[in-house]
Amino acid sequence: MTGKHKDTSLTRRRALAVTGGTVAAGGLAVAGYQSAFADDATTTAEAGATASATSTGGACMTLMSSVTEGPYYLDGALVRKDISEGKSGVPLTLRLTVVDATDGCTPVPGAAVEIWHCDAWGYYSGYTTANPGGSAPAESEDGSTANDNTYLRGYQIANANGVVKFETIFPGWYTPRTCHIHLKVHTGGQKEDGTYEGGKVNYTGQLFFADAIAEEIFTLEPYAQHSGSYTVLADDMVYDGGGASSGLLTLKAVHRKDPSKGYKGSLTLGVDPDAENTGAGGGGGGTPPSGAPSDAPTGTPPSDSASPSASASS
Repeated sequence: MTGKHKDTSLTRRRALAVTGGTVAAGGLAVAGYQSAFADDATTTAEAGATASATSTGGACMTLMSSVTEGPYYLDGALVRKDISEGKSGVPLTLRLTVVDATDGCTPVPGAAVEIWHCDAWGYYSGYTTANPGGSAPAESEDGSTANDNTYLRGYQIANANGVVKFETIFPGWYTPRTCHIHLKVHTGGQKEDGTYEGGKVNYTGQLFFADAIAEEIFTLEPYAQHSGSYTVLADDMVYDGGGASSGLLTLKAVHRKDPSKGYKGSLTLGVDPDAENTGAGGGGGGTPPSGAPSDAPTGTPPSDSASPSASASS
């Protein structure tokens, strides 16, 4: 597959940081990965030890780009671990660790992480008639019993280690975007009526997947039924090439020789619990697929000299 859509968006670096894969992170990449895949029952004392280990390098994080929430956000997602609702696709276990980048990278227990993404053919719940580009079956043909308003959306609330875990599927893609997952980190609210209420959004961003892995997944069923020009990372309008600091996940195959068995993805998110970034109403965005909501961002993404609120995303 080759990327044929290029829109260079230099997103503004904001008050959220991410680790991963660099020596400059002062040991946080390794410690963050280990804590992310630790057992959910890890004690508070163990969490403190992990936090201490992560902060030994002084500046513990690299600031991560912040982007708008895009045209497919919906309020009221459910608090749950498994968000797949029976949607077909390659299994993905996602573990994210939330730490306070302003306080030595200590865990942020109680932080609510919200994610949402498209299904294997590029459709989002709530917008199942939006054309994902290329050629794909209608969303209704997938044969699942998923609720068209809730699938592949959900919250998890961080444990004592600052860790959340989701069970989902590897996302598909839609024109003109690369494969991605949307993300918000909330603090100060609480679980109520099955969802998360109150508090504020500290960060709005996206998670990304290495091209080689994504392209291998897209040769499998049901992904292979969506054909067209897939946008690689280098040509994506949102991903800025910064690796983990730009949201690139660390991925580990469940079975090295059989990608259909699934992947585990991890990343450590460093937030400022006093900051607020809803990702709503800022900047422009790529032209959304037809059938997207009428208030979807349109136009050319802003340059790095644009408004300091948030940069383009779709």
